[in-house]
Amino acid sequence: MISTQDWADARRVWDYHQMGHSPRPCSVAIGLGSHDLGVADTAVDFYKRGMAPLLLFTGATSPTTRERMPRGEAVHYRERALELGVPGTAILVEPRARNTGENIRFSRELLEKAGVKVSSVLLISKPYEERRAYATARKLWPEVEVISASAPMTFEQYADSIGDARLVIDMLVGAVQRLMVYPEQGFMISQPVPADIIEAYERLRQAGFTSRLVTTDVPSA
Repeated sequence: MISTQDWADARRVWDYHQMGHSPRPCSVAIGLGSHDLGVADTAVDFYKRGMAPLLLFTGATSPTTRERMPRGEAVHYRERALELGVPGTAILVEPRARNTGENIRFSRELLEKAGVKVSSVLLISKPYEERRAYATARKLWPEVEVISASAPMTFEQYADSIGDARLVIDMLVGAVQRLMVYPEQGFMISQPVPADIIEAYERLRQAGFTSRLVTTDVPSA
């Protein structure tokens, strides 16, 4: 049972995870692999709007994507982009990354090897991971401008699209925890976490939304 307070706290945390950046033309659009093909759809939309001349999809598989995307997240994203009319020459695939830090590092390496000059990145993630993706990229790729982007959705719309509101709240809570503990481990730059977000996070933890939390003594970007 998800209480009225849980829903209110989840909406507050959802809004916090959004960076509120205004998309603008960048050197490349990078779609971070996940279970959500909406990331690929959003990347294609930006490409068609002239926001980036090149798409790069990054991601291997994870326990949550192994069955749905057996060829790897980035490969499935590429296939989706091709279906939507993006030419293959405008797509790069990075198929090894298994976490956000590797997404950024391996994408950077691939672009350097391809001779692509990058001054700005349109970084496309799931809506609740905008801030985490931004903080990670700013740590690992500080010389480029990072614009965070995602599909424009409300918390309720996203939960409906996934079909599991409890899991989505678990992921929101896990993303807040990472923003608080990962800077100390060197995985991302520090982001301000307002008091009301911490309070919402703690209430959601106490309500049992804990499946996506990490143990703070085991590094995992």
